[in-house]
Amino acid sequence: MNSGELEKSRESDDCQAALSSSLSAIDTEVLLMARLRIFRNREMVRIAWRDLLGIASIEETLRDLSNLADSCLVSTLDFLYQKSCSLRGTPIDSAGNPMGLVVLGMGKLGAKELNYSSDIDLIYAYSEEGVFPGKREYSYHEFFTVVCRKLTKVINELTADGFVFRVDTRLRPFGDSGPLVMSFDAMESYYLSQAREWERYAMVKARVVAGDFVSGGLLMKILNPFIYRRYLDYSAFDSLRGLKKQINKENERKNRVNNVKLGPGGIREIEFIGQAFQLIRGGREKALQERGILKVLALLGESNCLPVAITMALQESYIYLRKVENRLQEYADKQTHSLPDDEVDKVRLAWSMDHQNWDSFRLELDAVQRQVHEVFSQVFEAPHTDNEIDDNPSYNAWLEDRESSIKGLSDLGYDEPASAVEQLERFRQSHAFRMAGSRAVEIFEQLMPLVLSAVGCCENSDITLQRVLALLETIARRTSYLALLLEHPMAISQLVKLSAASGWISQLITRTPILLDELLDPRNLYEPLSKEALEADVAIRLGRIEFTDTERAVEELLYFKNANVLRVATADVMEVIPLMVVSDYLTDIAEVVLEHVITHAWQVVGSRSGFPEGEVIDKVGGFAVIAYGKMGGLELGYSSDLDLVFLHSGKADQMTNGEKPISAELFYTRLGQRIMTILNSHGVGGRLYEIDMRLRPSGNSGLLVSNLDSFQRYQQNEAWTWEHQALVRARFVAGDLAVGEAFKAVRLAILQNKRDRKLLQQEVKEMREKMRESLASKDKSLFDLKQGVGGIADIEFIVQFLVLSGELSGHKSLGFTDNIRLLDGLEQVGCLSSDEAGLLADSYRAYRRRAHQLALQEKSAKVDASEFAEFREKVTMCWNRIIAA
Repeated sequence: MNSGELEKSRESDDCQAALSSSLSAIDTEVLLMARLRIFRNREMVRIAWRDLLGIASIEETLRDLSNLADSCLVSTLDFLYQKSCSLRGTPIDSAGNPMGLVVLGMGKLGAKELNYSSDIDLIYAYSEEGVFPGKREYSYHEFFTVVCRKLTKVINELTADGFVFRVDTRLRPFGDSGPLVMSFDAMESYYLSQAREWERYAMVKARVVAGDFVSGGLLMKILNPFIYRRYLDYSAFDSLRGLKKQINKENERKNRVNNVKLGPGGIREIEFIGQAFQLIRGGREKALQERGILKVLALLGESNCLPVAITMALQESYIYLRKVENRLQEYADKQTHSLPDDEVDKVRLAWSMDHQNWDSFRLELDAVQRQVHEVFSQVFEAPHTDNEIDDNPSYNAWLEDRESSIKGLSDLGYDEPASAVEQLERFRQSHAFRMAGSRAVEIFEQLMPLVLSAVGCCENSDITLQRVLALLETIARRTSYLALLLEHPMAISQLVKLSAASGWISQLITRTPILLDELLDPRNLYEPLSKEALEADVAIRLGRIEFTDTERAVEELLYFKNANVLRVATADVMEVIPLMVVSDYLTDIAEVVLEHVITHAWQVVGSRSGFPEGEVIDKVGGFAVIAYGKMGGLELGYSSDLDLVFLHSGKADQMTNGEKPISAELFYTRLGQRIMTILNSHGVGGRLYEIDMRLRPSGNSGLLVSNLDSFQRYQQNEAWTWEHQALVRARFVAGDLAVGEAFKAVRLAILQNKRDRKLLQQEVKEMREKMRESLASKDKSLFDLKQGVGGIADIEFIVQFLVLSGELSGHKSLGFTDNIRLLDGLEQVGCLSSDEAGLLADSYRAYRRRAHQLALQEKSAKVDASEFAEFREKVTMCWNRIIAA
């Protein structure tokens, strides 16, 4: 009492040091067992004292109990391993290094949330199989089995001094019937091919608690794909739902009444809520690969998986319930989670929880558990289906009986029910559906009536069904995506709505089904992100991975790009945002992607050769990306490629600062190559962008990355007129701003060069005629929005001709690269009348809006010749006056 120990909390290192001191000079297992128990009992008194007097928070109590268990395991294993090695020799791995035992702590121990009288769940493993040299072959497996048995005995066995911790090894592969310890290869084989779903949940909290921590880290990396799926896994909801039903049945069988751990609103329900989101999203959101439930709940609030008010309430409830659990167990060091029946025990528990009587305590406890159970019920609410009702049209529509199906589809409002039945029959006969597992078929039986009912509400039900079935065929064998749709009727509704509105959007989701997750919240789906929000989002995504992991970087950027393009397309097709904003959003997305691709490439290339003298790893220097065409003109479409030119400002004698220096010119060339490799890399959902580099100096025969001075000389002395036309829409989009400013100065100088107006007029006219001859539609009944007479290209050429003629020389509008603001500038300087400028701008916007609409329907940019007839005629008149005259 006077030692001062009761006043102190112990950090992990302090606990280990105190135990090591207590165990110094011991040389027998008997003495080891005695000293461990004495130390454990002293620590338990200290921890209970601080808890009951309210000195320690519940978080400190759980942490101290876990640190105590860790220390006991570490010291015991060290002693037993050394003893075994002195008798048999030291196991050696294939690299010739000593090989130790890996002890995984599961459950509450793994999460550092051990309660007062909890058992500890352990799994034992070692890295490689092998044998000791000698006359009698003695395997590493035999060696480690002996060590594990002794470790379990020393910690678990009840002696005159008590026990250290109750040890449970039944969570190991194959349970009680399996070997006590396994090699990493055997563990990997089991978990990736034979393990059951509940074993996956158990592994969420697994932590290396003793032994070879380096090898243990490798084991956890090996098992990570089993625990956290690469993609969103909504099947976790149904699996955890089933596990909870088993717990409820077990509670009834064993008459577990008022159980604060396993009962309704208990600790396990809070853990299941956290684990569900971890298992669903943990593969993609590394932050959720957290063991402690309090941290997990906080993360769920921060990431908007659950409302912050809910996660905070669950955290408070968890702390309260764990406090109750500890008070139940501290009384007699008994592993119980049930409220007492004895009246004296009731009063004792109530007082320990700061209540004067039992009734007052129960009111508080019941309120906490009721709140927890309400949240659990909402999160795990089973999907509502009416399949069991025989006369339900949506149920009948999915029946294999043709007549019943036709009638059901007709009742649901399908225009051509017979055609729809044929589609369903083809879907059932598809290879993907026939190869789907039993779980997938089970989900389809519940899902298809919901899908068919939603499609029946669409005007174009036949084509919508075709698009939706194409997606379902793609995901037929991926139960996680099927489960997402079944768990979220809103996602089904959005999917059908978007499929009806746009074939392009439907194809995007079919190619990239992970985007189904974006359909869960319509509020986000219809609100494209600002550029600042895009920057923040992609920074978080790339911040989770190593800068050298190009494959993961591409994967994250692809999802980022596709998800945000989906948002834009959705808002566009539903007419939530205007045309000009659509292109702005698409351009912003491309710019953010480019900036981060360049940064990633810069770090990767620099890590190998060093950086050009004067440059550093965390900031791209001396390099810039210039965008031409639609991206340069802020007019990017959904399927636009990117016309890019790479520039650098490196000096002839400049070298990198790495161990093996290379010239700055070679460095920037490798940087450009790396950028192209990343942008062209194929991943899930396609490639980032199609890149066209033909506008660089000398086209395809020119250098991939041009020196800024060489670029200026080329533009001044060698570039063709059409290259100067292209320069009108060129602008800096990523990289070093100083190089971007230098390019801007070159651009302005070239555009303001004096030119022979008549010669320029002739060259522009001839170039336009060549383009029209090779690219425009020959069908007179159609109008090609881009290349047709009076179309988009004519307007662009008019603007470019007037700019190159010097009409905007010295005017601020020359700094713009988009046609609308350039037309406005040409009106301001009096080159175009207000009517002409307005006509050209209105025509341009109308053409582009129609082209966007056609793209979303997967159609070419060609319309009936009668459409836009007035615009075409007037644009042609402007062309004739300005260029053809």
